[in-house]
Amino acid sequence: QVQLVESGGGLVQPGSSLRLSCIPWNLNLISVSVAWFRQAPGKDREGLFCDGGDNLVIHGNAVPGRFDVSRDTHRNAAYLQMRALEPEDTAVYYCPVGQGPCSTSPKATWDFWGQGTQVTVSS
Repeated sequence: QVQLVESGGGLVQPGSSLRLSCIPWNLNLISVSVAWFRQAPGKDREGLFCDGGDNLVIHGNAVPGRFDVSRDTHRNAAYLQMRALEPEDTAVYYCPVGQGPCSTSPKATWDFWGQGTQVTVSS
């Protein structure tokens, strides 16, 4: 059974940095696209990135320039690096994966979702 575990979130002060991790169980990330979405309270889900592998990375329309994504094939993990965090970045962050087209559209379908990791930016 495939599972995704997002981690690395927490309560941080504005201006802080966080690196979120996405680690699958029973799935090799080499064979799938990895996206990063977030959902803030009372707001629609927002697509940040889609990493399709082979140096293909699609950026969402409103992704902050302070964010970046990467993969570690040896550790079979994906990461979302966030810098200079702002209160507006407060949300639950997800890393769905799938073999379908790479997309940051909230309407895109993904094979697997994790439970997400909460990021709260507050002073």
